[in-house]
Amino acid sequence: MNTALSLRKNFFDSLDGMLPVDRLFDGVPDIVFFIKDTNGRYMAVNDTLATRCGLADKNDAIGLTAGELFPPPLGDAFALQDQKILRSGHPIRDHLELHLYPGGRNGWCLTFKEPIIGKNGKVAGICGISRDLHSPGEDFTAMSSAIEHIHHHYDEALRLPGLAEMAGLSVYQFDQRIRALFHVTAGQYLVKVRIDAACLRLSASDEPIAQIALSCGYSDQSSFSRQFKQAVGISPLAYRKKINP
Repeated sequence: MNTALSLRKNFFDSLDGMLPVDRLFDGVPDIVFFIKDTNGRYMAVNDTLATRCGLADKNDAIGLTAGELFPPPLGDAFALQDQKILRSGHPIRDHLELHLYPGGRNGWCLTFKEPIIGKNGKVAGICGISRDLHSPGEDFTAMSSAIEHIHHHYDEALRLPGLAEMAGLSVYQFDQRIRALFHVTAGQYLVKVRIDAACLRLSASDEPIAQIALSCGYSDQSSFSRQFKQAVGISPLAYRKKINP
């Protein structure tokens, strides 16, 4: 184990219980924070989530599932997300979805969920955040479908005109919406999704790099390696060796 990893291990081993991350997010009123176990039950939440769900104390959420805490269809949708992450071990990122806003009304947010890996190397739970978009009255349903299409079909030859049409926007409007949401151009966002998928495959499998390139929408390994290094700073092979020394 290298010095940095040893230092981190010693720090976490010295702690008494779990880090107070829920308290850290208590002071951020437009972000919902949560940790769940393998049964989808809340193990920690911030005050924002508790308040929006009508709870007097955030500890009242502990042990409940999303289906028990949120009204339908929101709770059912969140529970399905959890089940997919727990089965696959794959994160959910940049998920544009409806959530509870202050006062119990529905509003759009960006959700990020990551699997928590236990000491045995298996998925031990989920942690995540949902950030309000602060766009009252704006309907992101079509835009959400276009973004989900990117995340599920990044291995295909996606074109901006087709994605913009899916979102019911012109190419210019689609690009502006992506910039507002993710602070990159639409083209850069597509690259980000592909590189994120490649990083996951490089770290979690022994797949040949050439096959990963094809699986992530690249026609050849050289173009993939060139764009990967431009985005990450090192080659795919160096990244794999760094993640799995």
